[in-house]
Amino acid sequence: MSKAQKIYNFMGPRKAMAAFSIILLLISIGSLAINGLKFGLDFTGGSLVEIGYEQPVDLGGVREALEGAGYPDVTVQTFGAATDVLIRLGETHDPQLGDNILALLQAEEEQTLTLRRNEFVGSQVGEELREQGGLGMLLALGMIMLYLAFRFQIKFSVGAVMALVHDVLIVLGVFSLLQLEFDLTVLAAILAVIGYSLNDTIVVYDRIRENFRVMRTAGPVEVMNGSLSQTLSRTLMTSFTTILVLVALAVFGGSTIFGFAVALLAGVLIGTYSSIYVAANLLLMLKVDREDLIPPPKEESEVDEMP
Repeated sequence: MSKAQKIYNFMGPRKAMAAFSIILLLISIGSLAINGLKFGLDFTGGSLVEIGYEQPVDLGGVREALEGAGYPDVTVQTFGAATDVLIRLGETHDPQLGDNILALLQAEEEQTLTLRRNEFVGSQVGEELREQGGLGMLLALGMIMLYLAFRFQIKFSVGAVMALVHDVLIVLGVFSLLQLEFDLTVLAAILAVIGYSLNDTIVVYDRIRENFRVMRTAGPVEVMNGSLSQTLSRTLMTSFTTILVLVALAVFGGSTIFGFAVALLAGVLIGTYSSIYVAANLLLMLKVDREDLIPPPKEESEVDEMP
C-alpha cells in the first residue's frame, strides 16, 4: 500500500451503519407488507391504446377528455415521439375500445388522428409475468452466489448476496412508499441495480482479498479500512457520473422511462452506500480472516527410508 494513501476509518461507525441499514430494511418491508407495490398494466392486466397525432398535443387535455367520457384511472403519456400518445386503462376487454377512444379524441382535435395500437393484457398474463420476474431475480441471486463462492470464498459469497438483497429490498421499499408504478421497465432497472451493485462489491472484495495477503500484520478491521480507502475514489466517481445521467433521464426522459430512471437512481445511491458500509461490514460479522483466503501450507511428504 502506498505511504501517501490516506486511510479512512470506515469500520469505526459500523454498528451505527448496521443499525441504519436495519431501520431502512424494516421500513421497506413494512411498507411492502402494508401498501404493497403499485403494479402497472404489464402485471395487472388492462388495455393499451396508441394514438398518432400530426402535431404534439397537451397530455393533460387528453386525460381530461377521457376521464370526462367515463374512463377512470387512465394513464396518458408520450411514446417515443411527442406526437405518439400511449393510453393505459384498467382491465376492460373491449375490441372496439381503440375505435371509441379515437372517435372521442378526434372530436376534440382539428388535426387527423390515427389508431396505431389497441391491445389487451389479461390479468392471468400479468400474474405470469410477475411470477417469472420474481423467479428470474431469485435465479440471478443464486447464480451470483455460486460464482462468488467459486471466485472468492463462501463467506464473501454470502456477504455479497446479503448486500444485494439489502439493495433490492430498499429500492422496492422506495416504490412502495411513494406508490410509484411498478412495471417491466422497473423490474429491468432492479436487475440492472443488481449488476451495478455486484460490480462495486466485487471490486471491493477483490481488494480486500489482496490486502489480506499483503497486509500480513493487520487485523480484519484494518484490512477493510485500507481496502475501502483504496477503492473509494473509483466508487465515488463511477457513482457520480452514473447519477448525473440518471437525473437527466428522470427529468427530461418523459414518463415512459421515469420509473426506470428512479429505480436505477435509488439503486445506485443505496448500492454505493452498501458497497462501503454493508458488504465489508457483513464480512466482519461473518468473521472472515486471513486463514479463509490463504490455503494452509502443504505438509511435506515423508521420505521413505532407504532399505
